[in-house]
Amino acid sequence: MDRRDAGLLLGERLRELRDSGDIQGDVVVVGLPRGGVPVALQVARALDAPLDVILVRKLGVPYQPELGFGAIGEGGVRVVNPDVVRLARLTDDEMAVVERRERAELERRAGRFRRGREPVDLAGRTVIVVDDGIATGGTARAACQVARAHGASRVVLAVPVGAPETIASLRGDADEIVCLDTPDHFWAIGAWYEDFTQTSDEDVMECLRS
Repeated sequence: MDRRDAGLLLGERLRELRDSGDIQGDVVVVGLPRGGVPVALQVARALDAPLDVILVRKLGVPYQPELGFGAIGEGGVRVVNPDVVRLARLTDDEMAVVERRERAELERRAGRFRRGREPVDLAGRTVIVVDDGIATGGTARAACQVARAHGASRVVLAVPVGAPETIASLRGDADEIVCLDTPDHFWAIGAWYEDFTQTSDEDVMECLRS
């Protein structure tokens, strides 16, 4: 029906996996702003786990921004794919320009969402990365890589709906993927929701406060 309903359904499935022993360890739930956070809130409640945002920015090739050559996260985390860098023939200066721009945006969002609060520590924990759906998978891949770079012992990617081929391509980035529905004719995440109203910054902050 909407992101809350998606989170309730996803939380129920993850609770079953935890109770059966498929998901173990000290769990923390992180949502991708903005739309993933209302979903993650319900998952965190279902698992009685801490909730946080995972702030990542994909580093896109300058002349083809949808193609990521890496990602950055809070705490100075930087992940680079050397194969893409080599194939795109990127110079250090070109990469630095992209990283400076994306770092500034990441810090802006961190200041707005966190309001001075420290991020939840991910080291040694099972981190469940939640979004409201996956189409191309670039941001989800970056989030998994950043969570692992922050010391997560296990990364679980959890979404209500995703494109089948994209979900399959992400299996090397997460230890486990939980996706409730992978429609054969997937064209947009919002098509699988009755209500896909845009999530605001204020909505994200209210989820974190609650």
